[in-house]
Amino acid sequence: MPKFLKDALILCVITVTAGLLLGLVYEVTKDARAEQEVRKQKEACEAVLAEADTFEEADYDAAGAEAYISQAGISSAEVTVDAVMAAKDSAGAVMGYVITVTPTEGYGGDIQFTVGILKDGTVSGVSILSIGETPGLGMKAKETDFLEQFSDIKTKKFAYTKTGKGKPAEEKAEIDAISGATITTKAMVKGVNTAILCFDYLTGKEDSNE
Repeated sequence: MPKFLKDALILCVITVTAGLLLGLVYEVTKDARAEQEVRKQKEACEAVLAEADTFEEADYDAAGAEAYISQAGISSAEVTVDAVMAAKDSAGAVMGYVITVTPTEGYGGDIQFTVGILKDGTVSGVSILSIGETPGLGMKAKETDFLEQFSDIKTKKFAYTKTGKGKPAEEKAEIDAISGATITTKAMVKGVNTAILCFDYLTGKEDSNE
């Protein structure tokens, strides 16, 4: 057998074997990875709405919510809504929602985080799932001091300021921008505002003056 055919045959065998092994590893670890994702999602929900007893995937019109958010000035190219979980109390009543969003305009790319919103529209908390911003600057978005600015605030919209956070207001609450990381701050604010808009759509508040 010519050497080049022998080499090609060996390469083919190696490739097929590697593919089979990868497929086997995928199947063996599939259930474990699925359990890990469920656990991660539950922990993310609990981080922003700890008072809830259970979390269930919400059944809603995703296309309609996207259109509503877009009409408000935030396109799906800027922020995506990745998941909506209904937070329920021990009696099974919905007490709020946990909405996972991904702004795509961070300085280092996508930032994914959860936003907890109580039934009355109060933002209960924000928790980062993944972020790749600049260490010492945009990565400060993970710090408690920054994230707590969004907690326990009932507002229609968040805005950011470089002159110091103002008092929370029903129509607009101000977030003190991260020094040297305005782009990251803007992305975070836009993501939280997207979650608020999604919540308004879910609860029918887009049709009211609440």
